[in-house]
Amino acid sequence: MGKSHVVTEFKLLGFSNFQELQVLLFVVVLIIYSITLIGNSFIIFIIKASPSLQTPMYFFLKNLSFLDICYTSVTIPRMLRDLLLDTKNISYTGCIAQMCCFALLGTAECFLLSAMAYDRYIAICHPFQYLVIMNRRLCIQLVVGSWMSGITVALTQTSLIAMLPFCRHNTINHFFCDIVPLINLACGKTSVNQTELFLVAIFVVMVPFIMIVISYICIISTILRMQSADGKCKVFSTCSSHLMVVSLFYGTSCAMYLNSTSSEFLGSGKLLALLYTVVTPMLNPIIYSLRNKEIKVALRELHRNA
Repeated sequence: MGKSHVVTEFKLLGFSNFQELQVLLFVVVLIIYSITLIGNSFIIFIIKASPSLQTPMYFFLKNLSFLDICYTSVTIPRMLRDLLLDTKNISYTGCIAQMCCFALLGTAECFLLSAMAYDRYIAICHPFQYLVIMNRRLCIQLVVGSWMSGITVALTQTSLIAMLPFCRHNTINHFFCDIVPLINLACGKTSVNQTELFLVAIFVVMVPFIMIVISYICIISTILRMQSADGKCKVFSTCSSHLMVVSLFYGTSCAMYLNSTSSEFLGSGKLLALLYTVVTPMLNPIIYSLRNKEIKVALRELHRNA
């Protein structure tokens, strides 16, 4: 850690500029967080309990739900506390730890969504080889690889941030400790951090996104070659939920990080961050359960056997 480090805690401004809406925002975020925990726990439970859902697609979905529970739990409980209390201070160690966990889980989710796109590509473009290619070993390797990518990125970012001196301002204009506002607060040279952040943005956001796009180009090409209209609808329905989740997650996160890697987070930026850290994880289980016939059938089977 940098020798000139004198800041021992940071102050999270959060939504202090909406003072009159603090209680309302607390209630709304608490409801969303509760739905997120219940919805994703429901997805994990029904996949584990139903024999018909023991396939690669649902293995990835179960891991995505677990990731979303962890992802939201890194930021939302702290935000709920700050919405009710006047003291919004967070220790230096706590802030760095929150940033590290958020980077780890966000990166892991990017690569897991990419693995899910690959799974849909194999299922639709190579259906007869699907179970051979997407065997349990490969599925586990893809999930472990997603987590290892997250750990690598998080440790790299945390190490570089920890070497920065924070000697003057300690007010973070955000509702959690994210890497961009922390870099903006540093009183030393941040060129290395800015470069690393740019490279991470390419590695974490663009590489998985390009892989997803390529997978869906192949999927769409295969669907268009099908003769049956019913077959096209059935095949597209198997990947439409994932496509919606990808659009929500990447749409908000790309707009946030690729456009503001060196600027202060303003009110609009915080609202955008609220979308991908709070709202999107809540929508994921809703999208998958409401649009998924197999989950509905599995739920009815469990209800009959109860």
